[in-house]
Amino acid sequence: MRYITTFIATLALMLFSSTSFANECELSISATDTMQFDKKQLSVPASCKEVTLTLTHSGQLPKSAMGHNWVLSKATDMQAIANEGMAAGAGNNYVKPGDTRVIAHTDIIGGGGSTSITFSITDLDPNGDYRFFCSFPGHWAIMQGGFSIK
Repeated sequence: MRYITTFIATLALMLFSSTSFANECELSISATDTMQFDKKQLSVPASCKEVTLTLTHSGQLPKSAMGHNWVLSKATDMQAIANEGMAAGAGNNYVKPGDTRVIAHTDIIGGGGSTSITFSITDLDPNGDYRFFCSFPGHWAIMQGGFSIK
């Protein structure tokens, strides 16, 4: 009986640990009709190979009026990506197609919408200066935050 109890406890610990590890590699962030993300900083452990980010738009306005996306890049590339994204237009989610400076990005969503993206962080420098932002025209200067690997 003692062995069965030990086995069950060990199994439960293993399941809890793997679930906990997986959750550390999953992020969520929300955006509003007032051009704000609910978080200014996102971080993941260096042990994550991939990160899944879910963006939720908690507002009510349509994506044509107050759409939001989530774009990740090096801090030094953010402004140029945002400016070139405006020229790329809504059909490209305000992200220039094939832009290698973009590490990851979601689709543009409107109020009540949600979207997710899974991306690799294996090539990112844990000491790098990364920023996330919304590339909808005029939003990037306000809607941005830091992204770190710890």
